[in-house]
Amino acid sequence: MSRMILRRMLQIVPLLFVISVISFALVKLSPGDPVKMFVTPNMHPEDVERIRRSLGLNLPIYEQYFRWLGQIVHGNLGYSLQNSQPVLGQILQRLPATIGLMGTALAATLIIAIPLGLVAAKYENTWIDRLLNMISYISISIPVFWFGILLIEFFSVKLNWLPSLGMQTIGENSFVDLAQHAILPVTTLTFQGCGAYYRYVRSNTLSEIRKSYVEFGHAKGLSIWKLLWSHILKNVMLPVITLLGMSLPTLISGAYITESVFSWPGLGLLSVDAIFSLDYPIIMAMTLFSGLMLILGNLFADMTYQFVDPRIRK
Repeated sequence: MSRMILRRMLQIVPLLFVISVISFALVKLSPGDPVKMFVTPNMHPEDVERIRRSLGLNLPIYEQYFRWLGQIVHGNLGYSLQNSQPVLGQILQRLPATIGLMGTALAATLIIAIPLGLVAAKYENTWIDRLLNMISYISISIPVFWFGILLIEFFSVKLNWLPSLGMQTIGENSFVDLAQHAILPVTTLTFQGCGAYYRYVRSNTLSEIRKSYVEFGHAKGLSIWKLLWSHILKNVMLPVITLLGMSLPTLISGAYITESVFSWPGLGLLSVDAIFSLDYPIIMAMTLFSGLMLILGNLFADMTYQFVDPRIRK
């Protein structure tokens, strides 16, 4: 396994290089001009051109790329075009909010979806299975922004039970206040994620139930619940681990739409603001972070496979 890990680690650098080239080209080819953020109605064209030169936007695209790449190699992610603050500092400042939100939602998703998938497979074609399937279809199909707005309208506007926006009330730093603000965005993300995880768990559980080792367990007198939790679940977890590895980038980059709907001050909201203002340094930094986490997530999934299924280890 150590050779596999070493080989995958050596692939990170060329993969990130390819990601950076493609992302930088797409960002530069996108419509819009970031210099317009600094332009005032009475500004002289020479002043506009001076700003463009100071930002390095007058250089050919390949020179801009290698200049940016040289800064990245030296650990400098650059400065935001919008507020002139270091990009790395802004990312580190908002990272805890995103990890807290996404980590809580991911844990809640696994806690809810895995047992429900096992229960649905156990009671296949019964009213329980049909009800859970209908809810999972709704979860997969419903737009996440619409569901978030629906929660705000019902629980915040009409019932006035929960705050609708932000992470904390101004002047209030208690954990209770933070938890109240997190309930609606966590619920939105959990409801969205449960559908996919539930479908994978249910489908693979149905496949495992029909295998010979389950019949052998029945012959030994083991109950179906004992087989589900002690034997079948281990094999069912393989596709769940794959989804978990693919979800790792969102743990760092955040949920763009959800954070925007609830004004959650995380990296997702930072990225959305950067996209609308054409803040290239932040966009590129978040793209690299997302690519890196996706690569590490796949590595995490491959490593976890070998602990869950000894056959893969061989």
